[in-house]
Amino acid sequence: MEIEAGDIVVGVMMALLGLLGLILGAGAADDAMYVFGLSLFAFACLFVLGQIRRHYDRADAARAQGESRHV
Repeated sequence: MEIEAGDIVVGVMMALLGLLGLILGAGAADDAMYVFGLSLFAFACLFVLGQIRRHYDRADAARAQGESRHV
């Protein structure tokens, strides 16, 4: 199963947002910006992990569909 170009673009953008969140958290002068930066990083990580899970779920479904045709 091939990886779609849109998924790569969105994944890279979310990784950059996660990195931005870490930079914001590291340079925060107050607690609110620190929490926002870490929250942005956590959201980006969960989003990318969700993309990875969705890719493998699709691959498993395609493989299962292909196996059921051969039975």
